[in-house]
Amino acid sequence: MQSAQASRNVFDALAGEGRIFRSRGVLSSDYVPEDFPHRNDEIDQVAHILRPTLEGSRPSNILVYGQTGTGKTAVARYICDQLKDKVTADGGAIHTAHINCKRVNTPYGVLANIGQTYTTNWEDSIPHTGWRLEQVYAALCRKAEEAGGIALVVLDEVDALVKKSGDEVLYHLTGINADLGNARMSLIGISNDTKFTTFLDPRVKSRLGEESLTFPPYNALQLRDILEQRAGQAFHEGALDSQVLSLCAGRAAQEHGDARKALDLLRIAAEMAERDGSQQVTVDYVNRAESMMEQDQVRKMVLQLPLQHKAVLASILANESQSRLDRQTTGDVYDTYYRMCNRFELDALTQRRIGGIISELDMQGVISARVVSLGRHGRTRFISTAVPFSELQPIISDDSFMSSALDLAADGHFVRPQLRLM
Repeated sequence: MQSAQASRNVFDALAGEGRIFRSRGVLSSDYVPEDFPHRNDEIDQVAHILRPTLEGSRPSNILVYGQTGTGKTAVARYICDQLKDKVTADGGAIHTAHINCKRVNTPYGVLANIGQTYTTNWEDSIPHTGWRLEQVYAALCRKAEEAGGIALVVLDEVDALVKKSGDEVLYHLTGINADLGNARMSLIGISNDTKFTTFLDPRVKSRLGEESLTFPPYNALQLRDILEQRAGQAFHEGALDSQVLSLCAGRAAQEHGDARKALDLLRIAAEMAERDGSQQVTVDYVNRAESMMEQDQVRKMVLQLPLQHKAVLASILANESQSRLDRQTTGDVYDTYYRMCNRFELDALTQRRIGGIISELDMQGVISARVVSLGRHGRTRFISTAVPFSELQPIISDDSFMSSALDLAADGHFVRPQLRLM
């Protein structure tokens, strides 16, 4: 009995069960298709800007704007691949680097990652830590000169780099061609924040945004075209209910035309159907997938809140659970927050700053802060949670600070004699 179980592989029974997916990889966020529905104009614009590369000249730097899921990253990868193939086929020298600035958000890391594109020899590469920034920059210039040709560097989510580390590395990179003789470098910055350039030195802003373009959001019909293109590659024939693609497109169109959400919604719905042993993805699976995605978004957002934001959210939850109020004012929240800061030895912020944090939580959809008129008594905000406590509870239990705060609240540690009732 034991030997029979030892020889059994738990995946043996699952190996032949896939009736839905033909190639699930084409639905992933890092997949680069051969054709981009409704992005030909943007591709042509970028291609024309980069055309000087074919002649061995440095093209202008480009800033590409657009909301999440509008195809910026995929188009940048596609264009770089196409340009590299063309230049290489014509006997030219070109080097490309694609850096996600949310993951690599230090000047050292950005310069080191660009330097790696010039060598395949690990011993000759720039180390990830240990050098002075000037030393890393000098090594990058030296490697660029040795390799020659044009370097095309894509800085994806470049606003995250600026917010984390300032514009020092952009100052170096936008001026690097003055330190090069045999090589040239151009930048493509990608951002969904059109205002991040206000934080840049005027010289950096001018040199980085030599050219700029904006990717508009997709509408529901365009999203359906994208899904139809991918679905033809991703699924076996008959695996999708006839309404599924339109439903996924419509739901994603409601959130600024996000193709990434549409693709994720379709993929997760199909994976749910596959796990249930169903032979077809139905509308019900799409609804279930959307519910799960929303819960995951709330979880990620809450757990990544700064500590002061967590203290404010915990104060709102404590007031609701202990006083049974369905609404509170900023003063009510601040009173509990101040007591909580004393208990956990946090530096308490001013009530005005807490009012700002309440507004931020409201914009993120975690709470509702509705301004109401009290007639001659002026205006105030009524604050309540926008997410049911039953959904927040398992999330909070995974956060040591908020779970401890609510446990103390349940024991009456933050209770006043009576909260103000409006």
